[in-house]
Amino acid sequence: MSTETIYQSLYVQSRGALKRDLTRCLRTGRAVRKPCRKPGQRKNRIPNMINVSERPAEADDRAVPGHWEGDLIIGRKNLSAIGTLVERTTNYTMLLHLPDGYTPELVRDALAAKIKTLPEVLRASLTWDQGPEMGKWNQVAVDADIDIFFCDPHAPWQRATNENTNGLLRQYFPKSSDLSAHSADDLDWVAAELNDRPRKRLGFKKPIEQIGPLLLR
Repeated sequence: MSTETIYQSLYVQSRGALKRDLTRCLRTGRAVRKPCRKPGQRKNRIPNMINVSERPAEADDRAVPGHWEGDLIIGRKNLSAIGTLVERTTNYTMLLHLPDGYTPELVRDALAAKIKTLPEVLRASLTWDQGPEMGKWNQVAVDADIDIFFCDPHAPWQRATNENTNGLLRQYFPKSSDLSAHSADDLDWVAAELNDRPRKRLGFKKPIEQIGPLLLR
């Protein structure tokens, strides 16, 4: 149980203000609850981010390839991570090798390098959640020449393709494991397996079959 839960239960009992005998037990002696953050305020908010509502309509209907969703899957004790990128139209997956951690600087470098392996026609947009690892998103956008958008808080359905793919990846990378133990070649092998898997949404075609011609441009 968190400290916030305990405080909330005490103040609820007293309709927002504590009785004198309870107030004496608090370190601050504050009788009225003061929220830690204003409503809607969020820690580690991404500076100058562009909301997913401003993403081009062509990304929403999946008609044009080149629009990506991204996220991290986190390992044991939150000490390691792998970056995941999924193309919305074809379900094509790429994985980011992050053996030294997932600070904004490390994610920036790995993400920009991976995106730049794609032809320009497949660099339309990227949608991510508001995780602090994307604190350097502006530099990625410029370096990799891609528009980056951010989901609303607690709205995983805005990256539904990526969420589904992350679930598949957990078969290879369990939450209880050290993800830094996997090499870049390991990640490429897993991505290739997923890209060679027929998908119901694609009429049981494979992601690599759908995106293959575009990768050669």
